[in-house]
Amino acid sequence: METAVQVKANYPYFTEEHHMFRDTVRQFVQKEIAPFTEEWDEAGIFPKELFKKAADLGLFGIRLNPKYGGSGLDWWATAAYLEGFSWCNNGGAAMAMFVQSDITLPVLDELGTAAQKEEFLRPAIAGDRIAALGISEPGGGSDVGALKTRARIDGDDLVISGQKLWITNGTRADFMILAVRTGEDRYKGVSMVLFPTDVKGFAVGKKLKKVGMLASDTAELFFDNCRIPKRYVLGEMGKGFYYTMHNFQGERLASAISNVALMERAVEMAVAYGKEREAFGKPIGEFQVWKHRFAEHVTSIEAGKWLSYRALDLINRGERAVREITMAKLFTSDLSQRVTYDCMQIFGGFGYTTEYPISRMWRDSRLHTIGAGASEIMKEIIAKEDKL
Repeated sequence: METAVQVKANYPYFTEEHHMFRDTVRQFVQKEIAPFTEEWDEAGIFPKELFKKAADLGLFGIRLNPKYGGSGLDWWATAAYLEGFSWCNNGGAAMAMFVQSDITLPVLDELGTAAQKEEFLRPAIAGDRIAALGISEPGGGSDVGALKTRARIDGDDLVISGQKLWITNGTRADFMILAVRTGEDRYKGVSMVLFPTDVKGFAVGKKLKKVGMLASDTAELFFDNCRIPKRYVLGEMGKGFYYTMHNFQGERLASAISNVALMERAVEMAVAYGKEREAFGKPIGEFQVWKHRFAEHVTSIEAGKWLSYRALDLINRGERAVREITMAKLFTSDLSQRVTYDCMQIFGGFGYTTEYPISRMWRDSRLHTIGAGASEIMKEIIAKEDKL
């Protein structure tokens, strides 16, 4: 079934190649992910081979340097990829893929030395190594300046001790981009390092049980005097906080675009169900209460899409887009809570079962107002940007 919210509109930014790429990703996830969603959710993890399959399609190097296996494309290609992935019906698998494609590897591509890229980036783009981002800790998620995991210099090495929490891909990552404290200054005392997980002293504490995103592994990690060479420092020592803040922009923009696509899929399912399910003598979708409710939602989704595309256009042209990205993340994250709630509601009792994907979408979307910076943090940033 087609509805007005499907990605059919001829947005001026997308070329025919972008549309073809979106369709290719859609076909991939509908074949390789969607049929196994319930199985993977019950197992709490998906097969590691999915990383290699995604890599073979070029999904881990969309904007990255072709010298190391990337495609060197633009942000609009990334948008097409994120939108295509919305048909996978599995937020956990999608999140794990996005950590590899848009949260870790772009940082390495931008900051890494040639040697670091050969050792870590090339095999990760090829799907031979899984990456994770190690920022959050038990005492702070969004408060990056408060992190306590410490790296002390010992000759030509760094010795790392501490703990990380909420780390996606954490149980099976081959390496992490890890934020560590190398100085006492709250902001200038943070550095980023490349951390291979086969180092002595590293341990996965446990795989966390979550409300949603069940097929992704989210881990608690421990570092006990882990020794890595100083040549694994990513970028300049002491600039890790600023690198993290910069990286958040791409992560939050990807989140906003994904939120919009998820809501489009949810409305499509809800409208289709409303045409099939009859009560009180007619399809329930014919009642005015539902027509008006979904009219409001498709209007808000369209607004969220254009807000996200505006931010994407700015960042694609190399312009500062902190305000626009933050607004897009805030608006689409909060909106997704209302949209998925109503889409689940029209399914009635079936919406509360796992028989239909809508319950999973409602459950998984709850993370959107928390991950990649909570909505409260987004409001603080906007207030600062607009000098409110």
